[in-house]
Order: sequence, then structure tokens, then C-alpha cells
Amino acid sequence: MDTISRESSPSYLPIAGLIAGLVGVLLGGIALANASKANKAAGAATEQVAAQVARIDGVEASSSDAKATAERASSNIASLQRSTQDAFTAVAGEMGKINGELAKLQEAATKAPKASAKSSGPVTAGPDEYVVAGGDTGAKIARAKGISLADLQAVNPGVDWAKLKVGQKIKLPKK
Repeated sequence: MDTISRESSPSYLPIAGLIAGLVGVLLGGIALANASKANKAAGAATEQVAAQVARIDGVEASSSDAKATAERASSNIASLQRSTQDAFTAVAGEMGKINGELAKLQEAATKAPKASAKSSGPVTAGPDEYVVAGGDTGAKIARAKGISLADLQAVNPGVDWAKLKVGQKIKLPKK
């Protein structure tokens, strides 16, 4: 009976092995699909990294160009500063010379009238002339000389009668 009972009872072991094999194949397929997705994601990530590296290389080249341009500009600025300073120094030297010459001219001008005033003496009126004294006005002079103010003004068109100066010569009209 033993033999018969063994033969008559079905064995689940091969079925269990078959099921385990199917589950293993199924899990292997899922793992293969996931590995393929991971490989694609890694490839995309690698492409992104390569693109970023290329951009970094471009930025590095641009920064090198900018650095070279900045160094040239700095050199140009320094040269311009030197030439501007040289020009200012030259202008300052010329201005110093001009100021010295101007001071000499002013000194000569202040000395010249004093020397001529001393040598020429007091201002004197010639015939048909009058030398303005302190407090004189056009009307006062006209009364003193017995002439009309209009005639006095007519023969002296360039005279400012509101600002007569002591020592100024004016013409007298003929009587």
C-alpha cells in the first residue's frame, strides 16, 4: 500500500518548482525593464552633464576674453592718465609763464602813468578848452563860460555829463 499510496497521491513539488521558475522569470523581466529605464536615465543624465560641461567651457572662454579685454582697457586707461597728467603739467608751466609775464606788464603799467604824470606836470587847457575841476557839472561850466548847455554838449558828443572826471578836458564852443 505504500507503493500505491505514493503513486496515487499527486506530487506538488514539480508544480511548485514550475511556479517558482515562472516567478523568477517574471521578476527577471521586471528587473531587466527597470535596468533598461535606469540605463536610459543615466544616458540622459550623462547628456545633461556633457551639455553643462560644454556651457561651462563656453563661459570659461568668454571670461578669458573678458579678462584680456579688461587688461587692455586698464592699460589704455593708465596710458591716458599719464598723457593727461603730462598735458596738465605742460599747461600749468605755460600758465606760470603767462602769470609771470602778466605780473611784469601790470607792474610796468602801474609805473608808467606815475612817471609820465610827473614829467608832464599838471593838465592845462588850451584855447577853446576847459579842464574839469572838482564839483563841476555841465550846467556850472556853461554858466561860468557864458554859453548854453546845449552848445557845450553839441561840441562834446562823446562826454558822459553824469560822470565828469577831475582833470578831464572838454571843448568849449566858439562864442
